[in-house]
Amino acid sequence: MAQSNSLQSVYFINLPENFKLSDKALQLDMTIPLPVQKKQNGDPDSFNTKDITPEQILSGILTVLAYDKHNPNLNYYRSIIKKARPNIEKEMNEAAILKARNQEWDLAEELFMVLKGIDPENKATDLNMAIFLDERATYYRNSGLNEEADAYDNDALNHYKEALDAEPPIAEAFFNVGFFYLKQHSYKNAKESFETYLALTFDDNEEEKDENSLYRKDRAQEIISKITTEQLDNEAFEKAYILISQEKTEEALDKIREFLEKNPNSWNAWFICGWGLRKQKRFSDAELAFSQAIKCGAEKNSDTLNELSICQIEQNKFEEAKQNLMKAFSLDPENIKIISNLGYLNLKLGNKEEAQKFFTTVLEYAPNDPIAKYELAKLESES
Repeated sequence: MAQSNSLQSVYFINLPENFKLSDKALQLDMTIPLPVQKKQNGDPDSFNTKDITPEQILSGILTVLAYDKHNPNLNYYRSIIKKARPNIEKEMNEAAILKARNQEWDLAEELFMVLKGIDPENKATDLNMAIFLDERATYYRNSGLNEEADAYDNDALNHYKEALDAEPPIAEAFFNVGFFYLKQHSYKNAKESFETYLALTFDDNEEEKDENSLYRKDRAQEIISKITTEQLDNEAFEKAYILISQEKTEEALDKIREFLEKNPNSWNAWFICGWGLRKQKRFSDAELAFSQAIKCGAEKNSDTLNELSICQIEQNKFEEAKQNLMKAFSLDPENIKIISNLGYLNLKLGNKEEAQKFFTTVLEYAPNDPIAKYELAKLESES
C-alpha cells in the first residue's frame, strides 16, 4: 500500500538495467517511466536508483492508480500490479472493509480509491465505496459536522448510482441505496429501490433462500408497507422536508400541516412539524408536536427524544428534559448531539463537573467539535 496519499511522494524513473520487479519474470517496458514511492524516513535529496526496492515501485503504482486518474500509462501500471500481485483486489477489499468497520476512515478511503484505480469498471467496488461513504457521512453528522457529512453523502450517492448501473444488476445495491434514501427522507426513491430489490431477488422458490436473504426481504417489505401506509412518498411530505432543509420554515410548516390533515398519525410528519416550530423558537408548540410524534410511534427514535428535550430545556422543564435525554442516550450512546445536550442540561442545573464530563466525552468522539471546546474552555476559566 502507498505510504502517502499525495502524488508528491512519488518519483517517476526509468529503471536501471537488470532490475527485477518480482519473481514472476515480468516483461517491463523500459521506455515507460515507473512511479517510485519515496522511503518514509528517507532524505528526498539523496534519492538513488540503485537503492530502489520492488515494494517502492508497487507502492508508487498504487498511489498513481488512486490519485492520478489522467495518467496516460494507467493500463500499463494496472497490468504490472495484477501480474505481480494476482490477489491484490481481494486482499485490499477485505482490508478496506475492515478499516471502515474500525472507523479508520482515511485509510479505508485510500484503499477503496486504489481498488477503483485498479479496476475502474468494477461496480462492486462502487457499491462498497458507497456504503463506506454513507457510513462516514452518518458518523460526521452525528458529530455535528454537517458540511462534511453533506459532502460525503453526495459522494456516496454518486457511487451508489454507478453501482445501480451495473449489468447484470447488483441487487444489494438497490437494498443499500434504499436505506440511504431513507436517511435523506427521500421516501419515494427509497420505496422504488426496495421494490426493485425484491423484484431482482425473490421468486416462488423462497425455501431456497438463506436466513439473511429472507431477513432482507422482510425488512424491505416492512419499509415499503410503512411508506405506503403513512403516505411518506406523498409530494407534500417530501416537499416539506426539502423546504425545511433549505431554511424555508414557514413554507415547510404549511406543507406539513397540509399533509397532517390527511395523515394525523404520521410520526415522521409530526417530527418535521416540531422541527420547524423549534427553528422558529416556538418551543411550547414544538414540544407538543414532538410529543405527538412519540405517541404516534417515535418512542424509540433518539432524534425525536433529543429534539423534545431541547424544547423542554428552553422552557426550564429540566426534569422532563433529563428523562428524555437519558432515553435518547440509551438508544444512541455515541451520538454527540445527545451527549452535548446532556452537558448543556447539567450546566443549566449548575452541575459543572458533570457538564465537563459530557463535553469531554464529546471530544473523545469528535476532537474538533467547536461547541464542546468552547464550553470546556469556559468552564476551565471559571474554575
